Amino acid sequence: MNSKNWIGGEWIVPKADELTVVNPSNTQEHVGTVVFSAPADVQQAAEAARQALPRWAGLTGAARGEVLYKLAQALEQHADEVAQLASTEMGKPISEMRGEVTRGIHLLRYYAAEGVRAVGDVIPSTAGQVLQYTRRVPLGVVGIITPWNFPVAIPIWKIAPALICGNTVVWKPAETASLTATRVTELFAAAGLPAGVLNLVIGRGQDVGRALVEEADVDAVSFTGSTQTGRQVAAACASRNIKYQTEMGGKNAAIVLADANLDVAVPAILSGAFRSAGQKCTATSRIFVEMTVFDTLVQALAKGLEQAPLGHALDAKSYLGPVASKAQYDKVQSYVKQVEADAQTLAVGPTTVDVANGYYVRPLLATGVEANHPLVQEEIFGPLATLLPVADVEEAIALCNQTMYGLSASIFTQNLAYGLRFLDEVEAGMVRINLETAGVEYQAPFGGMKWSSSHTREQGQAALDFYSQVKTCAVYYGR
Repeated sequence: MNSKNWIGGEWIVPKADELTVVNPSNTQEHVGTVVFSAPADVQQAAEAARQALPRWAGLTGAARGEVLYKLAQALEQHADEVAQLASTEMGKPISEMRGEVTRGIHLLRYYAAEGVRAVGDVIPSTAGQVLQYTRRVPLGVVGIITPWNFPVAIPIWKIAPALICGNTVVWKPAETASLTATRVTELFAAAGLPAGVLNLVIGRGQDVGRALVEEADVDAVSFTGSTQTGRQVAAACASRNIKYQTEMGGKNAAIVLADANLDVAVPAILSGAFRSAGQKCTATSRIFVEMTVFDTLVQALAKGLEQAPLGHALDAKSYLGPVASKAQYDKVQSYVKQVEADAQTLAVGPTTVDVANGYYVRPLLATGVEANHPLVQEEIFGPLATLLPVADVEEAIALCNQTMYGLSASIFTQNLAYGLRFLDEVEAGMVRINLETAGVEYQAPFGGMKWSSSHTREQGQAALDFYSQVKTCAVYYGR
């Protein structure tokens, strides 16, 4: 298939350059063509969103919710088709991708129900015969920039709360997820989403993303991507005095204490580190292990990794698939070379495919480096995790906090005091006991501290705070 823009209720094929999309599981297979847009297309989309805003914002919350229910139904009817396309486009194993599409369906229904929830509070006035209350009102036109690693769930967890709050949207997906974005938008358009309420613009970040953030007539921007780009987005939005939200990098830690139940810890660490080929901002990439159980844990992880095959994304038996692109493959391989030069390889996972035919990186556990080494400090975004021995819980928490990031962290212990201390002292937005660092539920706030996030949260009720603004109203009803 080919990508295309959806602007003001019309399908438009832009006239800029093209990119042939290959299947990362088999680079000999062409999946489709992405046609890139120009900054002028962004302006057109923003104008369409602005024109559609009064009518959409003027609907009742219940009416907007009914539209979101229809979008959920359309996605559910085509769930397997969307999952197959996304797996073929960016390499996430089909079992995970089906789960992600299901999450998108649940998100749409969750926010659809928000259409009939209270949107303000009555506040007592110091004056007599005055009714004073607050209302949550739309921001206006929202620019949404989404990554390739969750091509369905992340766009929906931004778009759904934006729409239910009465905003209209200009969506710029990642280049490596543009075919999936086009198909999802086709389904939404066919389900009856009014013209101009959601506008899709396919393009490169340096062109379309920059125009959306710096030039387009938008009232807010929600961005998920790298910390470097997120900082640029934040600076540009601040200079325009428009609201912004940036979800950026992570270098997430799992702490394993001597009393941990390894039957719980091992599968959780393997899943956190290697599902989606480690291409999650919440992926486990640092593992701090109390010395007395270090060798035991290494043996258990190595045994578990033997049962986590790397394979074609459409093979239901694949525990992890390829990384998403040639650029991602080259980046991760540069860190694999650092392991070969500076560290000690502890375990490598098996494969079920010829790795020469795709962007496959074998899952890897390493040790033998200090806490300040790039393998421990830099976000790799691949199936590579580093283990470091620690003396006790104090050292583990200190090293967990020794990072510029603060997204997610886990501890594995049966000691309640240590677990509660971890929840209190670790500098991360999402902290978990005896659970993997990834896998936060859609009804709970998502976001981090430090350079992982700006100062708002996604998902759950928290998302509604970002996509709306508060208006304080007062009425004197005396005679």
